[in-house]
Amino acid sequence: MAEVKKIAVIAGDGIGPEVVAEAEKVLKKTEELFGYQFELEHGLFGGIAIDEKGTPLPQETLDLCKKADAVLLGAVGGPKWDNNSKELRPETGLLGIRKALGLFSNIRPAVVFDCLKDASTLKPEVLEGTDLIVIRELTGGIYFGEKFRRDTENGQEAVDTCVYNVTEVERIVRQGFEVARTRRKKLASVDKANVLETSRLWRETVNRIAPEYPDVEVEHVLVDNCAMQLLRRPSSFDVIVTENMFGDILSDEAAMLTGSIGMLQSASMGEGSFGLYEPVHGSAPDIAGQGIANPIATILSVALMFRLTFGYAEAADVIERAVKNVLDAGHRTGDIAVDKSKSIGTVAMGELIVNAMAR
Repeated sequence: MAEVKKIAVIAGDGIGPEVVAEAEKVLKKTEELFGYQFELEHGLFGGIAIDEKGTPLPQETLDLCKKADAVLLGAVGGPKWDNNSKELRPETGLLGIRKALGLFSNIRPAVVFDCLKDASTLKPEVLEGTDLIVIRELTGGIYFGEKFRRDTENGQEAVDTCVYNVTEVERIVRQGFEVARTRRKKLASVDKANVLETSRLWRETVNRIAPEYPDVEVEHVLVDNCAMQLLRRPSSFDVIVTENMFGDILSDEAAMLTGSIGMLQSASMGEGSFGLYEPVHGSAPDIAGQGIANPIATILSVALMFRLTFGYAEAADVIERAVKNVLDAGHRTGDIAVDKSKSIGTVAMGELIVNAMAR
């Protein structure tokens, strides 16, 4: 009898419930194929939690996550809550849960499927061989620094403070080196060391740690140059490690190499194997409830959960192979379809992937 794994399921807002429902079908299918046992418990988070509980991160949801082996998250936010105070914005809950669970690292793979090269805005020959991972520091930097406004003789002034300490940099950089060791052994450390003091500390820390990983080739890349090279020569990157805001921007750019942000999975990790898994895309309120959202990123997030938290590599392979086979057969949701009139919906795509899963 397989050990029961507890998964906290947080569907969230917008298309979150729709894509998470398809991922749950994939979890059930792996139980049938491999004899796994999953205990799923659902919690409120984000905008819906604000409406029902008065806070984006209810204590009971946080407790649910802390008791789980992993968290599966859909998406949060929407225009309904855009004018709320900071404490009552869905994004505040997202920052809060990362901090509370000690999730300091966001891992975002970006792989271009051969059959989807036409869905990208880049030329197919530029995309050839693109298979990279962006590792983003998640709990430091400007997003968590002091923020305030003050009056000056020139009018009101706003200040956002970017702070990093050596410990925060060391742990994310070491993770970058460790992940690179399992791949093509190339690490691009991205900073803005020609301007920012936090970046100079970052680069010094990378250079100090690098000798511990003599098998990994290290390259320092300024963030603006990295943004350009991701579009010019994406296949030259293997693992990119960077700070919070740079990683937020670059990982979304990398997502578009694949043809759609609806294709990208992610993991937010702390110490050990616990992780929070979610699609890179947002809540897409403009298409919520229409049944046309792409569930592939959420389904691939389950595969990533199996690899990084549960060690179920064979099951992860089965999921990824099923996705590839369905795409190779020509099935597309609207976001990745060249001919939109022939696209299929969320449920149809989920069912095709589940039916394609086989050992």
